[in-house]
Amino acid sequence: MAQTKLYGKDLKEYADIDIDELLAKLTPEQIEELGQELIDPDDSHIPPSERCRYTTEKEPTGEYNRKGLLDYLEKTAKEEKDWEEAKPYTKETRGKVWKPKEEEKIQINEDEDVETEWDEVLASATEEELVDLAAILGFHGMLNQVQYHNAFVENKDPEEIKAGFQGVARHQDFKLVDIPPPNMTDVEASIQQLKDNDPKLTELNLNNIKSLTLEKLCEVAEAVKDNTQLKTLEMANTRATDRVAKAVAEALKDNKSLVTLNMESNYISGVGIIALLENINVHQTLTELRLANQRPQILGVKSETTIAELMRDNMTLMRFGIFLEVPNARIHVQEYLQRNHDILRQKRIGELPADYKPPIPEKREKVYKPRERPVEEKVEKVAAAKAEAKKPEPKKEEAKKEESSSEEESSSEEETSDEE
Repeated sequence: MAQTKLYGKDLKEYADIDIDELLAKLTPEQIEELGQELIDPDDSHIPPSERCRYTTEKEPTGEYNRKGLLDYLEKTAKEEKDWEEAKPYTKETRGKVWKPKEEEKIQINEDEDVETEWDEVLASATEEELVDLAAILGFHGMLNQVQYHNAFVENKDPEEIKAGFQGVARHQDFKLVDIPPPNMTDVEASIQQLKDNDPKLTELNLNNIKSLTLEKLCEVAEAVKDNTQLKTLEMANTRATDRVAKAVAEALKDNKSLVTLNMESNYISGVGIIALLENINVHQTLTELRLANQRPQILGVKSETTIAELMRDNMTLMRFGIFLEVPNARIHVQEYLQRNHDILRQKRIGELPADYKPPIPEKREKVYKPRERPVEEKVEKVAAAKAEAKKPEPKKEEAKKEESSSEEESSSEEETSDEE
């Protein structure tokens, strides 16, 4: 049912009231107050300035100056005196004062009346001695790693090693190593000695001389070529490239006295390493070759497989310093070095004569054959073969002509028979 009464009166009476007449009787202040009461502050369709009850009716005194306002506020804050405190500060302690608990007396034995010979010893032991005892008894949970290891150090200084239970683990002091002096080898004099085949020069050390040019290194390799006295050649960390490696390889074709060659920490790639191994196998007098830590660390499957193939033919190399990433090549190189060591061991114990020279295995076909002809020539041949394949065969053309002629003859004979 519809509502018919409101506040005890019939709704028809309210319908007869004139709202305009009521509003005309209100004063402007009452109308403004009524408007503020009827506005919903949460209604987003009404502007915020009209939803706010507080309104400023004061007219502006001038243009808005933000910087002037901030300066005024800052100046006022500095000049204004602080408020006087109503009560001066006094330190007061409120609540209960914390007191540490008294440490419980360590009871060594279950029965306090019974005394043993260890009671006095443990009671008078220092913390460092207790730490050592805990380490010996294996109480790892009570100690850190440094304290545990310090417990087994003999003749340790208690001032240097603080091994208490609350001690902080600290690293071991680094051992300072003196910087090695620079290599003072006279390169020009050494080259002249090599050319003169001086018997005093049996070992030439050019390691870590970075001022050497590639031309000078190649000159050293050229001097080694005809030398018969040099046994060891060190050329590590000299910025040598494949050009130097190939020059040394050419020298090894004629040199038969060199036993040790060190070219580590350079810029030699797989091409230079293969060239060295190929020429080492000519006379097979080298017993130690070091080529590790080169700039191109990854040589590739092709180069590493070729190195393993060349090591198969070498019977004198005992030490070969190189990093191979391919497992198959690495295993084969290790097997060939072990084979060379076994031959040396058999000579030493007398199973083989001292002048025994193992037969060099027959050379197998290369895994990677070189390209026989240029790519352009191959492309031309393929194009010519395709052109010939498109041309019709002459025999087929003759057969087609014979078939066509026989068909024409048979058709002429049929025509004559029909006319008859």
